[in-house]
Amino acid sequence: LADVYSSSPALGRYFRSAQVVYFSNESSTVFYQLEFSVPPSTEGFMENTMNPDFIKNVLRQNIYDED
Repeated sequence: LADVYSSSPALGRYFRSAQVVYFSNESSTVFYQLEFSVPPSTEGFMENTMNPDFIKNVLRQNIYDED
């Protein structure tokens, strides 16, 4: 995950770290925590760039690009 987000054109400059919080072999479930450094309040930044769906889509796009 660190490579995905640190190399992202949209999020790379804000990305700080990624760590696994929980992992289960039984259900193939992983919970992870991403840390970003956000600039002082910029109109629309949190609603758009730091939107959880946008952040998930960066990972999804990376997965699709590898296939």
